[in-house]
Amino acid sequence: MECHCFCSVTKPSSSSSCSTILNFQGISSVGRKFPGRTSDPQVLSSPFLQRKNKFQPFVYKQSSSFYPRRTYRGPILSEAGKQGWDLGRFLKTLYFFNGPPSPAKFFEFLIEKLSGPSPSEAVKSMDTSEIILVAGATGGVGRRVVDLLRKKGFPVRVLVRNEEKARKMLGPDVDLIVGDITKASTLVPEYFKGVRKVINAVSVIVGPKEGDTPDRAKYSQGIKFFEPEIKGDSPEMVEYIGMKNLINAVKGSVGFHSGKLIFGFEDSSSRELAWGALDDVVMGGVSESTFQIDPNGGENGRPTGVFKGVVSTANNGGFTSIRTKNFSVPEDLSAYDGIELRLKGDGRRYKLIVRTSRDWDTVGYTSGFDTIKDQWQSVRLPFSSLRPIFRARTVSDAPPFDASQIISLQLMFSKFEYDGKLNPTFTEGPFQLPVSSIRAYIQDPITPRFVHVSSAGVTRPERPGLDLSKQPPAVRLNKELGFILTFKLKGEDVIRESGIPYTIIRPCALTEEPAGADLIFDQGDNITGKISREEVARICIAALESSYACDKTFEVKSVIPFSEPYTVDPKNPPPEKDYNVYFKTLKDGITGKESLEQTPIPV
Repeated sequence: MECHCFCSVTKPSSSSSCSTILNFQGISSVGRKFPGRTSDPQVLSSPFLQRKNKFQPFVYKQSSSFYPRRTYRGPILSEAGKQGWDLGRFLKTLYFFNGPPSPAKFFEFLIEKLSGPSPSEAVKSMDTSEIILVAGATGGVGRRVVDLLRKKGFPVRVLVRNEEKARKMLGPDVDLIVGDITKASTLVPEYFKGVRKVINAVSVIVGPKEGDTPDRAKYSQGIKFFEPEIKGDSPEMVEYIGMKNLINAVKGSVGFHSGKLIFGFEDSSSRELAWGALDDVVMGGVSESTFQIDPNGGENGRPTGVFKGVVSTANNGGFTSIRTKNFSVPEDLSAYDGIELRLKGDGRRYKLIVRTSRDWDTVGYTSGFDTIKDQWQSVRLPFSSLRPIFRARTVSDAPPFDASQIISLQLMFSKFEYDGKLNPTFTEGPFQLPVSSIRAYIQDPITPRFVHVSSAGVTRPERPGLDLSKQPPAVRLNKELGFILTFKLKGEDVIRESGIPYTIIRPCALTEEPAGADLIFDQGDNITGKISREEVARICIAALESSYACDKTFEVKSVIPFSEPYTVDPKNPPPEKDYNVYFKTLKDGITGKESLEQTPIPV
C-alpha cells in the first residue's frame, strides 16, 4: 500500500551534470522571469546548509534569474531491486516538510498500513455555487439585474457606495460590499471571495443642469430631453480608472482565459515550486525518485521539470512520487474547472494528488491519468474527477474538495490505484516523466465572466466624415461632458486586454419602457435608437451563460422608433427571447475602433 505523506531530501545523480540539470529539492522563488538564452555562460552560486553544517555551492552555467536552493542526492540505481533500504533517506523523508509525526500518529500509520482496503463508497459532490457580483446595483439597469437574478435563484452580491440606499432599494438582507470603484483602497480582494461572475452597470452620472426630481424623472426620460452635465466623479475616474480598479479587485476570483500557472515555464516567465521525493522508503521499500529541471529538455528546447526514478516492489514497496512543500498561502483555483498538465508521456498511468490540508498525513484528492509514449500532450483533470483518497482507500465521508484552499500537489507512479485496484501499466524499473507546466484551466466552451454595460457611440467622437447633427447628444457633447465616451472606450479596452472572458454591451438610448420589443444587434458602433433598461438587464444575464457572447462587443436597440412609445399588455406579454439567436450572429474583434486607427482621439 502506498503512502502520500512524506518527502525526502536528495542528492544529484552521478550521471547528470549540475551545469545542465537543476535538481530541485528545497525552497524556490516564485514568479520570477525566465530570460532567453545567452551565449555568455554565467555561474550562479546559491550555498545552502547541509547536514553537519557543511555548505555546498549550487552551480548553473546558463543564464537564469532564479536561485534554487537544493541539496543533492546519491545515484539512482538503474535496475529495479538492486537498491537496499536506506534508513538515512527514510529519516530525511520524515524531516523534509514539518518534522516527524507524533509517535502515536506514526504507529497508527504502521498499523493501518497492514490492514486491508475498505470497499469503495459514493463520494460527496463538490459545492458548485457561484456568486454573481452586480456593480452599480442601485442604478437603472443594475437594480433590474439584481431583481432578475434573484428570481432565477442565483446567489447575488452587490457593490454599492451607499449602504442605506442599497438596503432600502434592494432589501435589508442583501449581500453587499460597500465600496467605490474610483477608490482602489475600498475594493479589498477578500470582499470578492466566492465571486465567479460580474455584471458591471456602473456609469458616470449625467444629470440635468437645472436639477432633477428625487426619483430622477428627467434623467429617466433620457439625455435627449435635458441639457446635461456631469454629476460627481469625472468620466476619467469612473469609466477608466474605476474600471482598472474593479478589474484588479475581481480578476483573482473570476479567472483568466489562459488559466493560472501553478508550476512551469512560459515565454517570458516561470513559476517554481519546492518539490521533494516521497517514495516507498517510508514503508520499508527501496524505490527511489527525484525531480529535476532540465533547461533544454522541454518542447522547442525550452525548460521542463522531470520526474524520474526507479520503482521496485521489493520489501512490499511499489511506488514513487514527488510532492511540493505546503504553500505558504493557499492556492485559490476556485475560478477554474480543473488542472492541466503539459507533459511528455511514457505510456504509463500516473496520479495527481491535491491536498487542501496542512497536515502532513491527510486525505489527498486524487485522479489517475494515462500518458502516450514519447509524445507531448496536455492532460486535463477536472476538479469534479478528484476522489478523496487516504492510504490508497476512498474516504466516503471526506469533505467536498475546496479549490480555494489548495495546499500542496503530488505526482505519483504506483503499482496501486485505490480500493484494491492495480495500475494496469505498472512495470518495475526506471521511468521518466517530463512535466513542463501545471496550470488551472476553464472548461470549454468558455462563457463570459465579466459583462459590462457600456454605451453606443463610444468610438464616434472625432470619427472622420461623421455628421454630428444626426448623432446622439453624448456624441455631440463628448468634450463638454468630460470626454465621457472617450473614457468609456478606454474602460472597454481595459476589459478586452485583461484576459478575463467578457461581453461588452453597448445599448443605445435607455428608456423606462418594458422589455419585449424585437431587437437589432449590430457591431462596428454605427446604429442609433432606443432600448429598454429591462431588456438590457435580461441581455446581461443571458450573456453570462452563452459561449456565443464570450469576448464579443456589440450595440443593441429595439426596432421601435424613438418617436413611438412601446407598451405591453400584462395579460398577453410577449414570449421570452432566446438571446442566443442574436449572440450567434456576433463576430470576434469588431469594436468600431477600426475606423479610428488612423485618427487618434485627443483627450
